[in-house]
Amino acid sequence: MPAEQQVQLPLAGIKVLDISRVLTGPFCTMMLGDLGAEVIKVEMPGAGDETRSWGPPFVNGESAYFLSINRNKKSITVNLKSPRGREIIYKLAQRADVMVENFLPGTVKRLGVDYEQIKKINPRIIYCSISGYGQDGPYCFHPAYDLLMQGEGGLMSITGEEDGEPVRIGVALVDIGAGMYAVIGILSALMARRESGLGQYIDVSLLETEVSWLTYMASNYFASGRDPIRMGSAHPSIVPYRAFKARDKYFILAVGNDAIWKRFCAALNLDFADDPRFVTNEMRVKHRQELERILAGIFIEKEASHWVNLLHEHKVPCGMINAISEVVSHPQVVHRGMVVEMEHEKAGRIKVLGSPLHFSGMSVEYRQAPPLTGQHTEEILLGLGYTGEEIEELRASGVI
Repeated sequence: MPAEQQVQLPLAGIKVLDISRVLTGPFCTMMLGDLGAEVIKVEMPGAGDETRSWGPPFVNGESAYFLSINRNKKSITVNLKSPRGREIIYKLAQRADVMVENFLPGTVKRLGVDYEQIKKINPRIIYCSISGYGQDGPYCFHPAYDLLMQGEGGLMSITGEEDGEPVRIGVALVDIGAGMYAVIGILSALMARRESGLGQYIDVSLLETEVSWLTYMASNYFASGRDPIRMGSAHPSIVPYRAFKARDKYFILAVGNDAIWKRFCAALNLDFADDPRFVTNEMRVKHRQELERILAGIFIEKEASHWVNLLHEHKVPCGMINAISEVVSHPQVVHRGMVVEMEHEKAGRIKVLGSPLHFSGMSVEYRQAPPLTGQHTEEILLGLGYTGEEIEELRASGVI
């Protein structure tokens, strides 16, 4: 965007105190940072965020996992179990607009940095807790990982081949989704604070995130009383809508309505566009196995690229099943700026994925590469009024 069109990002001036770790909290605060917020990431002295050790792969000793979700943040190391460490957190919270944590429920209360305590220090703060099951209820104290959530929340029951074992979605989607819901909640609370002048507490759970995504699958159950089943890449309500095997590899076909069906039949020179078995989507669903068997016999004759190019000419939705290497070099992905290069203090020139948000009057910013552990500790503490001598004494005593 031309410089003269640049405007201040919407979260410029907003300070975020991030005591979360691993994926869901850091993904949330990275999004806030991309939108202009100043994010201070609190890590344990020595070890830092657990994901700093998750690998391989590493880039000059830096975890690729950590690098993927921690740009636009400053890192300070603080021992939350230390009374003097809590004092630092209280001083940071006093100046913060937002605080994010994703510990097991009850942990922040034991540490003395829970919402009730922080609210006394700063009634305007918006405090967001992200947990597996929520802050109350019979399961609230159960530890949670994305894999567990994919099982308990129903996704694994509808993912995979019908006669195969349940399959985990290939990325920790529930963690990421909860982080996104947290961003929505935080932005909403910031808007509400404009009127009330007060902050509030936000409780986001991985389980509810996933349950909310069941949408039409849950509605299908409510309507029929029957549990949806695993169908591989197929769709319960649309046919043909799945991956098909070509001569060399699989490709995706998505005939989403009857108009597309007619174009699809014209593209393949099929003579059954008006066949009563297939003329409407409802009938195609009823005759799913018969139609898919016919199409499988056709598609296996030629390469996937042949079918994709032919169908694109007839405006039939279809596409290749890309490896990650093909995705990040895809011309549309590159054109839209989804691969970003940043200069890292230790790892050198690194690539990370960009933000999918595009605005007409502003652009998200990639201001800071993911920080080293405690990289900004001294800078932050000096800003809070600590002297150089006090900082050295805190470091020597293991507080930072």
